[in-house]
Amino acid sequence: MSFFAARTSQLRVRGHHDSSRVTFVELFFDLVFVFAVTQLSHGLLAHLSLAGLAQMTVLLIAVWWSWINAAWVTNWLDPARPAVRMMLFALMLAGLVFAAAIPKAFEDRAGAMAVAYVSMHLVRDLTMLWSLNRHDAVNFRNFVRISLWHLAAAPVWLIGSQAEPALRLELWVLAAAIETVAPVAGYWVPWMGRSTTSDWAVAGNHMAERCGLFIIIALGESILITGATFAELTWNSETIAAFLTAFVGSVALWAVYFNIGAERASRQIETSSDPGRLARSGYTFMHLPIVAGIIVIAVGDELVLHHPGGHVELPALAALVGGPALYLFGNLIFKRLSAPNLPLSHLIGLGLLVLTIPASFYGTPVALSVTTTAILIVVAVWEWLSLRRRNEA
Repeated sequence: MSFFAARTSQLRVRGHHDSSRVTFVELFFDLVFVFAVTQLSHGLLAHLSLAGLAQMTVLLIAVWWSWINAAWVTNWLDPARPAVRMMLFALMLAGLVFAAAIPKAFEDRAGAMAVAYVSMHLVRDLTMLWSLNRHDAVNFRNFVRISLWHLAAAPVWLIGSQAEPALRLELWVLAAAIETVAPVAGYWVPWMGRSTTSDWAVAGNHMAERCGLFIIIALGESILITGATFAELTWNSETIAAFLTAFVGSVALWAVYFNIGAERASRQIETSSDPGRLARSGYTFMHLPIVAGIIVIAVGDELVLHHPGGHVELPALAALVGGPALYLFGNLIFKRLSAPNLPLSHLIGLGLLVLTIPASFYGTPVALSVTTTAILIVVAVWEWLSLRRRNEA
């Protein structure tokens, strides 16, 4: 296949001070995923049931793989190259169709969603194979393995799109599982063996910055929903309290992630002898519950804005407690990569969230929202104070 190869290298040139910076075209590419995250939260809000949660979870995994795989690709390829930019624009178009189909992915737009999603894999993998052939033999073999795993999952996505909704969910769970297990298995292929993380030459600061920016995207979507919902409501004491609580909660979420964990992990992956392992575990996998937590919290904020008073219904309880719990759990395991122990503040925060469940039966939705936000603030401040004392010692 030597004929299927770029004549000139499309790879980033390592070694310069800005060789691993996030480029403007990558930020432009991310705009599609602002829309995708919004579609997920709206989809979950419209289907507040176990079935709806299962459906949105599968679609969230697909959205995440669409984005994180592109982040890995631009970690290696130079977005300044015209061919790489054209790949990103093609991925944006397919991603926009994919995101637009999310609300009706289990209705009449399943085919469009599946074709768009599979097309993103196809375009990205073919571009990588074309770019790596004759220029990076080790990574070329890695992407042959990766492409074969994506090809194995593709028919399941496509067949699932033509099945009845219940069977579709089962098939798409299988397809998502194939793609999720693949990195853990090292993309093992018969006669080719498996990839090892030491083979993945990763620019750690680029990966850390890209994932940090995705967290900003998710937080931005949460603020967007809060502002748009508040603008349409009657402004009274309860809705104003719910609005202020949602905003303060977003600030607390930002502080929990960016105060310590993001910078510390960035330094660790940059100096690691095996950055591929950290990029796979810390950024490819451990950021998924963090993003999921933000989406669920956004749903909870909108529920409280619409119904701040009265009893706490089960969907609101699940969102207001489950969202922060997911977020803290994701941060807990992510920060453990760059610390000797699990952060005590996060463990205490998870324990306090559990205690809010029985207490919620005696309060209103806005009171529960205030309580869970206060817990997030306690976690953020506790962690900040503990690090400051450690630095002063």
